[in-house]
Amino acid sequence: MDTYIRFVKMFIKRIDQADVTGLSAQLAYFFLLSLFPFLLFLVTLLGYLPIDNPSVIEMLSTYLPADVVYMIDTNVNQLVTNRSGGLLSIGIIGTIWSASNGMNAITKSFNRAYEVEADRSFIIARLIAIGLTLGMILVIAVALLLPVFGKLIGEQFFAIFNLSDDFLRIWNMLRWIISSVIFFIVFFVLYLLAPHTKIKARHAVWGALFSTVAWQITSLGFSFYVNTLGNYSATYGSLGTVIVLMIWFYLSGIIITTGGVLNAVIRNWEFQTI
Repeated sequence: MDTYIRFVKMFIKRIDQADVTGLSAQLAYFFLLSLFPFLLFLVTLLGYLPIDNPSVIEMLSTYLPADVVYMIDTNVNQLVTNRSGGLLSIGIIGTIWSASNGMNAITKSFNRAYEVEADRSFIIARLIAIGLTLGMILVIAVALLLPVFGKLIGEQFFAIFNLSDDFLRIWNMLRWIISSVIFFIVFFVLYLLAPHTKIKARHAVWGALFSTVAWQITSLGFSFYVNTLGNYSATYGSLGTVIVLMIWFYLSGIIITTGGVLNAVIRNWEFQTI
């Protein structure tokens, strides 16, 4: 019992040391800046794929409150109709630059958790941040689109081979599991490469598992709360939807950085017990 208590105390100390709440607020700000460039990139790309906008909005509504989904749909719907290669390029550049700043905030938090100094030059650090950002954007886009693609693929197999309704239900469940696996891979790679120290795979697994489960549960729970109990519009007026989005980003930032702290504590704990 004393062992668990000491572990929890170390974990709480590292959370404070890593400034999880403060850097998560910074992360939420950069997430907000990169959201619409990312959506600009995503919906413009969708214009060249056999996927309609309502399918993507339906997928987003799984994780986001209804008001936020409506705001996103309102702002990007015109982009789907009037897509262009120029908008796609602007969206990519805006997303990469804004999100890489958020990646630097994540790296700073991880370095504090692992108690290491930032020993990379500005150029190297920025290139690594951009590389991680590009990888995360690609994988997250696939994870977000997979349920939509999976539904289309499942329906095609269902129609061609005249499969039973049970197959379609199993397929719908599997495509969501695959999306969760992809999110796990994103977090795992992030926790492996972002800190300015060598991290072994076994020291990145637990934080990735925690973040994958916690992020999905938190997103679903927060969406349910806002849709059924929360009334931010009454308090913040027309800014209510933006406040809800910022809170969701803030919670996501806390989960991501906490996963990195968890990895650091487990790693340190292992070294102490050797």
